[in-house]
Amino acid sequence: MTESRPQDVRRASVRVALAATGAVALVYLVIALSVLLIVTSNLTRQVDDRLMSALAAMNQPNGGDGGANGGPPEGPHDRPLGPPVLIWLVEPNGTVLTSVGAALPADAQGVTSPTTIAINGTSVRVAGADRTQGHLVVGQDLTDVNSTRATLLVAELIIGPILLIAVFLGAVAIGRRVATPIEVARKRQLDFSADASHELRTPLSVIEAHTTLALAEPREAGWYRDAFERVSNESKRMRRMLDDLLWLSRFDATQAQPNTDPVDLGILAEQAVDRFRPIAEARNQHLELEAGAGLAVNAPPEWLDRLLGVLLDNACKYSPEGGVISAAVVPDTGRVVLRVDDSGHIDGPPNGGARMAVSWPKGRLGA
Repeated sequence: MTESRPQDVRRASVRVALAATGAVALVYLVIALSVLLIVTSNLTRQVDDRLMSALAAMNQPNGGDGGANGGPPEGPHDRPLGPPVLIWLVEPNGTVLTSVGAALPADAQGVTSPTTIAINGTSVRVAGADRTQGHLVVGQDLTDVNSTRATLLVAELIIGPILLIAVFLGAVAIGRRVATPIEVARKRQLDFSADASHELRTPLSVIEAHTTLALAEPREAGWYRDAFERVSNESKRMRRMLDDLLWLSRFDATQAQPNTDPVDLGILAEQAVDRFRPIAEARNQHLELEAGAGLAVNAPPEWLDRLLGVLLDNACKYSPEGGVISAAVVPDTGRVVLRVDDSGHIDGPPNGGARMAVSWPKGRLGA
């Protein structure tokens, strides 16, 4: 069950990343379509403005040649480098005069407002106005507009997948980075609960056994006194355990006061190890310490001394004879870590060692 938790974290981060990527994809689709429509609308409006300007210019007395030679009027030369303005003149008798080699469809010969038609498979934007010679229709090829729109669409199709892949990978990385400390804290909480349950099970079993025997049949007063003494001892042991657990939980939840002076954790650990070394030697245990110099933390020294006492006391009590207990105070990326390891708990699982680690932000010792 525990081994599957990292896989659960990875699956959860992937699901969150997929949801985030889907949301970004939806927003990107809306933005991409909006940009495409806005650009197309703006380019088409520019074409319409040019067509209306051409009609207005050719309706002036001196606009174009007026068809003086029996041909269609010439368009204005306002954009010599742009697409040419196509001109058709529909005479009253239905004859269509044009200077381009493209016939005007019959359904567009009476057009007035700008509209898009197809001529020989090409999209053309046309507009018209009445003149004395007949109905004048002007148009412009929309190839440039369509080309710009196609280029923009291709760019969006290329950028979209790249953006979504980047969002997915970033979301997965962030999700795992955020979930990993939570999973570590959850595992520590489970380990803490398991250790507490294991430590409390022994005195509870003793108390339960004595109460069961006491209720099973009448016994002598001396037996009851011995049983009550054992129950009292086990109750006191449970009380000490619960006090230690309560203190550890409060210590873990309490933040150091901002005005607390830095304390050299290595020196405190050395003093605590010296106090518990005779206890360890009496049980033929080897107690060792690894502590760097100048590793200061901002925490009340009495808290740290109590914490070291609780950890070393438990390690000495519940490690087997001949076991190894190691304490270490080491730096770790801007923090100071206090770690206590032992070679295994009595009545614990096979090869089951105990390990307790606490860390604080680094402090600075005064001169």
